[in-house]
Amino acid sequence: MEKFVVSARKYRPQNFSTVVGQSHITTTLKNAINNNQLAHAFLFCGPRGVGKTTCARILAKTINCENKTADGEACNTCNSCVSFDAGTSLNIHELDAASNNSVDDIRSLVDQVRFAPQAGQYKVYIVDEVHMLSASAFNAFLKTLEEPPPYAIFILATTEKHKILPTILSRCQIFDFKRITANDTVEHLREICDKESITAENTALHVIAQKSEGCMRDSLSILDKIVSFTGGKITYTNTLEHLNILDEDYFFKLLQFATEQKLSEALLLFDDINQKGFEGDTFLEGFIEFIRNLLVSKDVKAAILLEVAEDFRDKYLQAAKEISANWMIAALNTTHEAALQYKQARNKRLCVEMALIKLCYINQAVELSEDAGGTIQKKKLVDTAKPVSFKGLSFIKIKEVAAAEIPVKNKVKPEVAALYVNEEATSIAPKIIVDETPKPAPKNKGMGSLQKIRARLLQETKQEKPFLELTMENLEKAWTIYTENLFNDKKFPVVTQFKMAVLRIDDEFNFTVITEGVLQQRYFELERSSLIPYMQKYFGNKLLKYSIEVKEPESTGEREQKTLTSKQQYEYLIQKYPLIKELKDRLKMEIDY
Repeated sequence: MEKFVVSARKYRPQNFSTVVGQSHITTTLKNAINNNQLAHAFLFCGPRGVGKTTCARILAKTINCENKTADGEACNTCNSCVSFDAGTSLNIHELDAASNNSVDDIRSLVDQVRFAPQAGQYKVYIVDEVHMLSASAFNAFLKTLEEPPPYAIFILATTEKHKILPTILSRCQIFDFKRITANDTVEHLREICDKESITAENTALHVIAQKSEGCMRDSLSILDKIVSFTGGKITYTNTLEHLNILDEDYFFKLLQFATEQKLSEALLLFDDINQKGFEGDTFLEGFIEFIRNLLVSKDVKAAILLEVAEDFRDKYLQAAKEISANWMIAALNTTHEAALQYKQARNKRLCVEMALIKLCYINQAVELSEDAGGTIQKKKLVDTAKPVSFKGLSFIKIKEVAAAEIPVKNKVKPEVAALYVNEEATSIAPKIIVDETPKPAPKNKGMGSLQKIRARLLQETKQEKPFLELTMENLEKAWTIYTENLFNDKKFPVVTQFKMAVLRIDDEFNFTVITEGVLQQRYFELERSSLIPYMQKYFGNKLLKYSIEVKEPESTGEREQKTLTSKQQYEYLIQKYPLIKELKDRLKMEIDY
């Protein structure tokens, strides 16, 4: 029985021309080989499964090929290429830095660099997952990486470029690999299916490409699984079933129910989806991507960003024409909020159903309409309300009125004393007219507005109830009652701070709470909203208030004992006994701190 080899290994590219989706890198490497401009150190960085290690091996094989082609490719027939494909070449050394990340591993690698190749021109050292090396290993590698022998080439590969030391980056020629597009993945999967005599629908291959998210190795692994699952016949339906992905037809149905405000049908559709084993977060994430694709399809220029199968492209474009962009934006916002709240929700099903209810009644919750000029306006809550339009209107200056001429009740800030009004808006809003007739001065000319208010409030307080005099005895009694209430409410930390506080009466309307620190002050600030009403009610004085004063505790004057380090102890001893230092110098002793 022939041993099975996974597609990711069986169809690993052997030449630059067979590398998928990285033409910007393969072209550069081939030109460097043809022009004999190879760098001594390369850094291949990018996401997983996009061809970093593959390109490193192809480069190692190509530069040692004895009969390179005209376009800079390896011949795959010479002794060097054959030994390389068989894994017996002595000119290539691979090191997995994830498991060999110590200084000793790098020193062993550096020792091998000293020996010239027995056959071929170059010895290539591929260090995979180089970001896993320790800082000491990186430093041990610096000198060799900067000035290697002329026959040594280093190729470093990593998925996390930001973890590599800048001193390493500056010594390497950096190549950034990109994610493989869905179309390139589908074409490569189609080639493999043709070679393996596998029947596969294009829509199914496109679903696999989307699921792999630009990683070719993942897409090949998924293909192997589905082939084993289906027996070599890959369809759109069984691919969705195997990958646990919702069919897009569900989303098109939900879109129809939501726009037609058929709430019961939408809830029943979600129940059907839930019965098939799909969780609410999977449904929400799928619908968010669906709305995004609809929004992209709205504009012909942005339609190239639509990453769906060709069979669904026309369906998306048709649906985008029938749905307004306003509805799509509101639906996208509603669904995104539901997806964020899903993890914290206790009743997860209700969270999704609430999102469906909002989707079905978006047009009534926030109705957007377009006027003749194409300007989007919100629906007014009151039918009789008329907006004032300031666009394209000429303004006239009425009069600048001095602040002293304006009566107290009509006085405005100096910066807005110059009033402006539009003649054409008189049918919508009344004109602003400044009353220029002189008014008699107020009778209580010597009393400010604040004083009048305080006096009136004090008079009302005296008429309602004669207030209790603010004395230290009464204040401490009220303070004790309030503290007992806090104790009954089980606010024990606050009770402790209230018992430690010191009170001081400033006048008949004010008293001060003296605290010993900012922490204690914070407790009194938090209780201010309930303490002030209580005190005002207790004393029958609505003007009663308090302030907080922070008083730091006085220092006792005693020196704080401090533990000295070994170095400080030695310095103290030689300062007190100088002969100790002289003895150390004569005996040439070293102090181990």
